[in-house]
Amino acid sequence: MEIIISSNTSKPIYEQITSQIKAMIMSGELQTGDPIPSMRALAKSIHVSVITVQKAYEDLQRDGFIETTVGRGSFVSAQNKDFYQEEQQRLAEEHLQEAADIGRTSGISLDKLIELLTIFYQEEE
Repeated sequence: MEIIISSNTSKPIYEQITSQIKAMIMSGELQTGDPIPSMRALAKSIHVSVITVQKAYEDLQRDGFIETTVGRGSFVSAQNKDFYQEEQQRLAEEHLQEAADIGRTSGISLDKLIELLTIFYQEEE
């Protein structure tokens, strides 16, 4: 499992870990029941504190992405991907509503907003 930590972002390290593991689960790269590295092993491999990884794992467990069993380790849980996708869609809808409101009050055409969204969606990060 490859986690890449960027120092060029304001996002805390534990959130970078959390979001990358969630993305691996959502994409199917990590499957239900797959083991994930121990906190100590992951911390060592990406050169961060075990406490940082612990915070990420706690968030992943709270959100239903992993299950941790004492003595066995942490595994991808049989979480509800639909729930996560629904949450992300709701977040996108909030931003799109804001963009629509700005467009309407500023006289930006719907076609222009669609064109902009298409560009942003197709752009590589």
